[in-house]
Amino acid sequence: MVGIVDTGSGYNPCHGNARELVEAVSRGVMLAGGLPVRFPTISLHESFSHPTSMYLRNLMSMDTEEMIRAQPMDSVVMIGGCDKTVPAQLMGAASADVPAIQLVTGSMLTGSHEGTRVGACTDCRRYWARYRAGEIDEARPSPA
Repeated sequence: MVGIVDTGSGYNPCHGNARELVEAVSRGVMLAGGLPVRFPTISLHESFSHPTSMYLRNLMSMDTEEMIRAQPMDSVVMIGGCDKTVPAQLMGAASADVPAIQLVTGSMLTGSHEGTRVGACTDCRRYWARYRAGEIDEARPSPA
């Protein structure tokens, strides 16, 4: 039995392709003669974690460890992205002492705002700071 950690969330652009990766890993495990079993854990999204996501990294680590310990599995594939999720999963797996491999989701999905490509937490925080400073609002959007 191979556990597959699923951190996918509609709120988390870092894990926007998690569903497809879970499906691909499941197929690979079955082709190798294993039984894949998906299970969810916390999904961290840096932009919505204020003032910091560090405490959530530790919570995710504990969640990952306890879910790995609680399920009957011989190994685990951890799927996640971002600079808090990957360490959280690795810390949890190391503590659970089950053979594990990390599959990083890749880059955050981007979008656009008024013709400018945005997506990283830096953009979110920059626009939030400008809003709080009164430089932009709904009636006075950001200059292009």
